[in-house]
Amino acid sequence: MSYTPESQVEVLVIGAGPAGLFLSSALVRAGIRVRVVDKKDTRVTTGHADGLHPRTIEILQSYGLADRFLSKAAQIHTMAYYNPGPDGGIERTEFGPFVRAPTARYPFAATLPQSDIEGLFRDEMAKYGAQVEQPVVPVALEISQDENELQSSTSYPVKVTLKRLNSNEGAELVAPRDNNTEIVRAKYVVGADGAHSWVRKTLEIDMIGESMNSIWGVVDFAPETDLPDIRIYCTIHSIHGSCAIIPREGDLIRLYVQLADVEADQNGRFDKSKLGPDDIIKASHSRAQKMLHPYKLSYTKPIDWWTVYIIGQRVASAFSAKNRVFIAGDACHTHSPKAGQGMNASMSDSHNLAWKLASVLRQWAPPSLLTTYDLERRQYAQELIDFDRILAKLFVTKPMTEGNEGVTHEEFAQMRTKFTGFMSGIGIEYQPSTITNVSGSSLATKLIIGQRILPGVILQAANARPYELHDLLPSDMRFKILILSADITNPRQKAKLDALATRLHQPAGLLRRFTPLGAPKDAIFDIITIARVDKELVKVSMYPSQLLSHWSKAYTDDRSICGRVGGSFYANYGVSDDGAIIVCRPDGYVGMVAALDDLAAVEGYFDKFLRPCSKVTPVSGLVASQEKILGRL
Repeated sequence: MSYTPESQVEVLVIGAGPAGLFLSSALVRAGIRVRVVDKKDTRVTTGHADGLHPRTIEILQSYGLADRFLSKAAQIHTMAYYNPGPDGGIERTEFGPFVRAPTARYPFAATLPQSDIEGLFRDEMAKYGAQVEQPVVPVALEISQDENELQSSTSYPVKVTLKRLNSNEGAELVAPRDNNTEIVRAKYVVGADGAHSWVRKTLEIDMIGESMNSIWGVVDFAPETDLPDIRIYCTIHSIHGSCAIIPREGDLIRLYVQLADVEADQNGRFDKSKLGPDDIIKASHSRAQKMLHPYKLSYTKPIDWWTVYIIGQRVASAFSAKNRVFIAGDACHTHSPKAGQGMNASMSDSHNLAWKLASVLRQWAPPSLLTTYDLERRQYAQELIDFDRILAKLFVTKPMTEGNEGVTHEEFAQMRTKFTGFMSGIGIEYQPSTITNVSGSSLATKLIIGQRILPGVILQAANARPYELHDLLPSDMRFKILILSADITNPRQKAKLDALATRLHQPAGLLRRFTPLGAPKDAIFDIITIARVDKELVKVSMYPSQLLSHWSKAYTDDRSICGRVGGSFYANYGVSDDGAIIVCRPDGYVGMVAALDDLAAVEGYFDKFLRPCSKVTPVSGLVASQEKILGRL
């Protein structure tokens, strides 16, 4: 009789695509015990998703990964629209910026193969001793029905049976066991296993939506062409159909072409086995040749990658089950790749879920915090589907020509203007909830509570060195409390700041109330004080010592010594001479704003979803892990 081994893990991640790898790397950095499995023999090597928008690049930056990504990626700063011209061909009708989000720190999109982007996360996991186990598939999943077990912080209420498959030579595998089946008991399970998610189907979660029966081919290749805009993003709407051209790294481009000669069945499906790469390439190439007239397009080098897809927009009816099993990425939302949202949306799901899981696993927050993942990300997914439906319809509708009805360039332009914040990710906004309190919005009139915090340059008080605020807000699972004290040479403002500092450290104050016993005083809250004092006058000694976990936490809003940057932080945030307190969530989104003398409002905000430290049992290894992330060990 064979023995089936059993093991325990805090989080089991099923699926090693962008969503699963992003989540796994974020959690292992936070000291969470994670296992990630994938059914594929090896990692993705080419093709698939490849474009990241400004907000996603900001998120990568918060994990210290943006520089590595940008060093290899192709940047897209410019775009062009082509529409039917008077001679039956196409002509350029618009040329301008690809990203139209004024507050974007990175005012461009960037493309890099999915394999390289996934490699960033695999490398990050390896630093903490984690790796992907593959090929491994789940074959059974059970969630405990015992409510006490589901609410317990020490239980492992999810049982998953994993099966290790036979692997082709060269697959990435951990040491094989005698028995290829294993039972894993997990505190939490995340299904990041794609559009055909086994986890979602096992949980009997429905996908709600429809397909448009519009079939598109995608080809990555090095072009030979006289199209002058081949190295920028092009949307081409011709009388022969539509296509999009996206520049890739090196000499490659990605071509999206509507395939009018390929039909879906009555259920909105088609048999990919009937289409080979030559068929798709020929169809795409011949269609593109007609669409691009009078320009020529050909290729002589081998095709790098290709695929075919049907446009469809669907959202899962739920993103979690009993707050113990979650789905992320394509497992819970599918849409067309026209606006390049797929990988961005998937990684943002994981970014949203990571800090919530870490907070609950550290017992710093109750399990109820996890309900906000479904609340925030399902709302976003529905907005994404609604936007994608509009965009996809514009793409498949014939352009207006003389004497014929159709979509106009103005309609495309209006759509882009209306949704520019959404497309860039900069304008994604979470609705009011326990972690998004909008009552103080009048205190920082140019911040939108529920959106990501705006970038801005401030000067370090000790040396007048300019810093981009986003660089001071790493994704380390801590809440950032920005104290905008205004002019502390003014006795009234200095008195308010001193009173705030005193109250913070009282036995019932915010820090002692929520920081676990034995943990560093900045384990949960990272306090940054930003005054508004001339650089020549400001001194670190002006700031209450209770607010400074380190001298580097004191800043001022003034122009840099060279005069090139800074000096407009308060103005850009819409904060008055009275100052304000801004709470930035661990994912970089504004959670609340309060008056400088209203620390009670901040305490009330955290009271709704954090546990007082008297109820906290520190989790072994987590403090050490955070110290490592912050560079203290």
